[in-house]
Amino acid sequence: MTGCGADESPLSPAELAERKMQFLFHLRSKGVTDRRVLEAMEKIDRGAFVRGIFAARAYEDMPLPIACGQTISQPSVVALMTQALDVHPRHKVLEIGTGSGYQAAILSQLARRVYTIDRFRKLVIAARALFEELDLTNITAITADGSHGLPEQAPFDRIILTAAAEDPPSPLLAQLRVGGVMVLPVGQSDTVQNLIRVTRTEEGFDYAELRQVRFVPLLEGLGNE
Repeated sequence: MTGCGADESPLSPAELAERKMQFLFHLRSKGVTDRRVLEAMEKIDRGAFVRGIFAARAYEDMPLPIACGQTISQPSVVALMTQALDVHPRHKVLEIGTGSGYQAAILSQLARRVYTIDRFRKLVIAARALFEELDLTNITAITADGSHGLPEQAPFDRIILTAAAEDPPSPLLAQLRVGGVMVLPVGQSDTVQNLIRVTRTEEGFDYAELRQVRFVPLLEGLGNE
């Protein structure tokens, strides 16, 4: 999906198996303890979402560039955000920031239905093709301004943002079901951000800070690619 340069030499089956084993061990060492999340991370091969010159680095715990100036998040952050979201099999989940499609694919293993939005049509088309290739039939990918959410499908049991907002967007908070959870990075785009967990209650919203992270900013409007 990077569309730049030639691929590095492909890994042998033995090398690939070793890297995947190290990949899962590393996730556990970072505090990922939820069995269902680990199983989803094992089943969804990150290598399918990292193409071009970065393919050989798919199992390293680092963000990598993708098309449209975006990134695929580092696996430990994907896993920790997914763990914090606490998705259950009957849940309907909204993701803002499809990107490579990797986070949505992980969520598809845990939820009943995943809606994912990106402002770049090129990324949505590529992600849809991957979802079809991997037979992930419970994901709907949409090109739209994610800052407005998806009101026609609201309310959602879970909402996740893979781009940083200065504050939790009020349209998204409004689309969260009572008892629902939102996980998102909050902060200025040029500084370290805080990953927070928002729980909607009958009285309002409870906020908990989880860790420091760095994400691309949440932008309004549609991209030009």
